[in-house]
Amino acid sequence: MKAIARYRYAKSSAQKIRLVANLIRNKSVYEANNILEHSNKKSARLIKKLLNSAVANAKHNNKMKSEKLKVYSIFVDEGSRFKRIMPRAKGRADNILKRTSHITLIISD
Repeated sequence: MKAIARYRYAKSSAQKIRLVANLIRNKSVYEANNILEHSNKKSARLIKKLLNSAVANAKHNNKMKSEKLKVYSIFVDEGSRFKRIMPRAKGRADNILKRTSHITLIISD
């Protein structure tokens, strides 16, 4: 049985989040939690909260045991981009893209 948790519109680029997501793929929940705990990246905190949410969903909705759970799949998709303008010299302006991401985490027993 599987339990799913999603984090939509995370305020970080998909490329940065995928660096951490690749570390916990196919690991047990306990091992993934340890990896995320000792990582100093912002995206590690986001994924740790998502992992805890997925475990809570598995316990509450599907009556699964938390000791046997493992990260079945995690994938990160690009979300929408917010466009901002940065003034530059001589009256010019540059575009800034504030990127967002959608993280989907699936755990199974």
